[in-house]
Amino acid sequence: LVIDADGNFHGSVSGGCVEGAVVTEAVDVIDSGQAKMLEFGVADETAWQVGLSCGGRIKVYVERLG
Repeated sequence: LVIDADGNFHGSVSGGCVEGAVVTEAVDVIDSGQAKMLEFGVADETAWQVGLSCGGRIKVYVERLG
């Protein structure tokens, strides 16, 4: 997933609420230069409520390039 300082992005890491949260955090990382490890998790039983087709856990490392 590639994200610019304006929040425009190309690619995908997941879906639902995860995608939006990663984009928001990435803009902060671009501004600060401080990398972050993001973690998301949801149970299968509640996944549909937050826009995901299944539950599980995902870690996303976000860093500024260039």
